[in-house]
Amino acid sequence: MNRDRMLLGLGAALVVAILASTYVYRHLPQGGGASKLVQVVVAAGPLKMGQRLTAADVNLMDWPAGMQPAGSFSRKEDCIDRAVIVPLVQNEVILDQEVAKPGEGAGLPVTIPAGMRAVSVGVDDVVAVAGFVTPGTVVDVLVTGTGQGGPITRTILEHARVLAVGQQLQTEGGKPQSAPVVTLLVTPEDGEKLTLAASDGKIHLALRNTIDAADANPPPVYGYNIFLGTAPPVVAAPRAVVSKPAPKAAAPPAPAPFVMQVIHGDKVETQAFPR
Repeated sequence: MNRDRMLLGLGAALVVAILASTYVYRHLPQGGGASKLVQVVVAAGPLKMGQRLTAADVNLMDWPAGMQPAGSFSRKEDCIDRAVIVPLVQNEVILDQEVAKPGEGAGLPVTIPAGMRAVSVGVDDVVAVAGFVTPGTVVDVLVTGTGQGGPITRTILEHARVLAVGQQLQTEGGKPQSAPVVTLLVTPEDGEKLTLAASDGKIHLALRNTIDAADANPPPVYGYNIFLGTAPPVVAAPRAVVSKPAPKAAAPPAPAPFVMQVIHGDKVETQAFPR
């Protein structure tokens, strides 16, 4: 009985082994185990945002067939003379969504998505967080001005991406960059807010983590919150005094009438005539 069971187990194991060998043989590529290769276009070196690609900027690299990244190129000609819209590192596969459309040009304009705007504001080292506001960072925009309750600071924009600092579209290894102008990527409505704030108030940029997508919506801060710690006492408005109209002056008395006696024969009459 034990022998029969042993033989039955060996037979089942042999069948499983044959099936597994057949499956592996059919699904592994032939030709000595080497898989078929195709070529994809990669960056020949570090590429800056807005840079127009030339033949020297790209290379062809072997890649397993059927495993190419979606949107990759197989010919250099398909991406030459198109601008890079995101920074790329050496040997990184160039994707169609990472380069501008043919004929769109190069530089800053190709990095602006449809429906968005690039707005520049004047800054100094204090406003630009000691130069740590660099291309690619994300900032909130604060404005300080004078309102009905006195000095006020409020946040007018959140999650504004920095496109350029001065004329630089890319930071150098995260080093601080000092420039008199910072260009932000905003919506048209936020661009109007930013322009008005920079014209009539004092703006500051608050640097935030690029992965922090939460909206803080902080309440505005008034001067009395800082210097008094509380709102100033409410002073009741003085009651309006309603003046009564002056009494009309009495009309002067009419002059006495002119009196005359009229004699008709033996009759004497007195008649009054107004003056």
